[in-house]
Amino acid sequence: MKLEKKSQKVATLPHFFRRMLKYNFFAVVLVGTSLSIGIFGYHFIGHLNFIDSLHMSSMILTGMGPVAEMKSDAAKLFSSFYALYSGVAFLSITAVFFAPIIHRLLHILQVETTEDSFENLS
Repeated sequence: MKLEKKSQKVATLPHFFRRMLKYNFFAVVLVGTSLSIGIFGYHFIGHLNFIDSLHMSSMILTGMGPVAEMKSDAAKLFSSFYALYSGVAFLSITAVFFAPIIHRLLHILQVETTEDSFENLS
């Protein structure tokens, strides 16, 4: 997922929207993968049913906190490591989601102009 350099022109709107679609798809895949890890972990290690596992994973992944008590040591360890992973994953997914927008804004502000345009200002 290559972005244009400072010396290149700003991408056209259709190209920007295609880029947004790619980055958003990647972010959705990351969310789905992260939720799947939590759902299966809480189901098989924490012995929660799938709906409760989804609820717990969603709450942990978004930083809201746990909603079910983990009773075994293995479940507590999984919950701890999943919470640490989720903190990093949430920030990373947010960065992937907003990267094209931030890049476009910064690129518009910093695009290099030719020397001719500087001569016209003098």
